[in-house]
Amino acid sequence: MSFTCTECGYSTVKWLGRCPECQAWGTLEEKGAGKTSVKTKVKKSSGAKSINQIDSTLAQARTTYVSEFDRVLGGGIVPGAVVLLSGEPGVGKSTLLLDVASRLAKFGSKVLYVTGEESAGQVRLRAERINALEDSLLLAAETDLGAVLGMIEAEEPDMLIVDSIQTLASSEIDGVPGGVTQVREVAAALIREAKSRSLPTVLVGHITKDGTIAGPRLLEHLVDVVCNFEGERHSRLRLLRAVKNRFGPTDDVGCFDMEENGIKSLEDPSGLFLSRSGSNPPGTCLTVTQEGKRPLLVEVQSLITESAGGQSRRSVSGVDSSRVAMMLAVLSQKIGTISLAKSDVFTATVGGAKLSEPASDLAICLSLASAAIGKSMAAKFVAIGEISLSGEIRNVPNLGQRLNEASRLGITHAIVAHGALRNVSTPQGMRVKECEHVSEAVELLLGGK
Repeated sequence: MSFTCTECGYSTVKWLGRCPECQAWGTLEEKGAGKTSVKTKVKKSSGAKSINQIDSTLAQARTTYVSEFDRVLGGGIVPGAVVLLSGEPGVGKSTLLLDVASRLAKFGSKVLYVTGEESAGQVRLRAERINALEDSLLLAAETDLGAVLGMIEAEEPDMLIVDSIQTLASSEIDGVPGGVTQVREVAAALIREAKSRSLPTVLVGHITKDGTIAGPRLLEHLVDVVCNFEGERHSRLRLLRAVKNRFGPTDDVGCFDMEENGIKSLEDPSGLFLSRSGSNPPGTCLTVTQEGKRPLLVEVQSLITESAGGQSRRSVSGVDSSRVAMMLAVLSQKIGTISLAKSDVFTATVGGAKLSEPASDLAICLSLASAAIGKSMAAKFVAIGEISLSGEIRNVPNLGQRLNEASRLGITHAIVAHGALRNVSTPQGMRVKECEHVSEAVELLLGGK
């Protein structure tokens, strides 16, 4: 006999009130003795083969007809691959997968969509809303693992989608659905089925409060691809990232636009991060950030007002508050004409974009300086560079790719760090100015007034 923790899977031979592994109380449950493993003799025909005899065409990716989904997976989904998709509740995981399933069904593939969280009628209503009704798209509301395996045997689909793995349970295993033991058994059974049938499978996974995938860590090791679907509720933009991928890179990002009638791939998402007005009021500056390999043009806006109370406010949205505080300190220390100690400062990005890399420092700094002085900058220029505490502008990686993206979107001027163009070719028609110090950049664009 043994006692196993239902939260983390820790096992011990005696009962304890608190799990030593995850520190949870009252989670150790008694389990029966495990079965003794028996060695089986492997037939010669199914033994190891020379690597030169392995057919590599069986592992070639096939398109899902959703370009951004294919981009993150590494060109498409591989037969027999198991993809784990996680994300916040309501971010659009089910909508994305229903769209993928309908597109595959439209081009002749048979897709089995198993939902354990909603009824078949609810999924049908969503399918009508996003125009995802196809005869080859099979829908089943089921929570029993045995029934799902029976459907796979009977229907022989070309793709399987399970929404979600925490709702499935095996009648042969003790524990509630979503528990460590059940999730481990269900995942292992579905992965065995996927590998034996070369059946591409997508599993939806819940996440915990701290943003990690719920269930045992073993789940992420078993699957081939782990993707996170991200997005703010008030923003239309959704980002798909691969944190593990056995068939492609993990530094690429898929962009989607969440609309009322469904979700669409965004080949050019920079338009979401720019203001629609043609004017360029004080406090605005453009920069080019990178999400994975993809450069995105983002607009930073700042507003500075006189503080009404005794203590000044600092409010940010879409940017790192600590970096904004650093830029305020650099401006106040290195540029004598700017004093923000008794002012309320508000800094935000347009369209819900998030700026977390240091390459956006120069744009944030110039946006704050423009708002403090009250003078507009040129409408068609970008600022790209990291700023140190001494006010020095430093070079950033992939500068050529950033400048090319800005030039493609009609930007004609740019400010970068001194010496940054040494090994970078300037796009045709773009004038790029190198600045060594932030004061030089402020003087260049704002006249130092």
